[in-house]
Amino acid sequence: MMGGGGGGGGGGQMQQVAQEIEQMEQEVDAIDEEIERLREKQTDIDEAIEAIETLDSGSTVQVPLGGDAYIRATIEDIDEVVVSLGGGYSAEREQEGAVSTLETKKETLDDHISDLEDEKAEVETEMEELEQQAQQMQQQQMQQMMQQQEQEDE
Repeated sequence: MMGGGGGGGGGGQMQQVAQEIEQMEQEVDAIDEEIERLREKQTDIDEAIEAIETLDSGSTVQVPLGGDAYIRATIEDIDEVVVSLGGGYSAEREQEGAVSTLETKKETLDDHISDLEDEKAEVETEMEELEQQAQQMQQQQMQQMMQQQEQEDE
């Protein structure tokens, strides 16, 4: 790696491009994690909708108490379901209204996932462009080194 004085500026530029690519890879990983988290929420919503639609009054269920502890409970009235509205607020809804509220939440998650996938695609496109730029810079450095070697050999 004895490039001489001319290769130093290109090396710094290459390092900057490499750092940008690494940052973009981290951003893509963070987006993937967020998408996975939102998909898990969707699965939870699907399970809640299924439970609301299949349970009857008088059914026995396990209710989470926290800390991985559960208690058996009997559903007195499945016709009224308490549903989180977001922002720390909840509301009591009849069965169909609860399902509708949950489906709306799921659609909102779908939209958010779609936005994140679009953002991820943009970052990946930028990454590809930077990688091509890095390859071109590397080829130019190799050509310069070969030219310097030829000049030294003469």
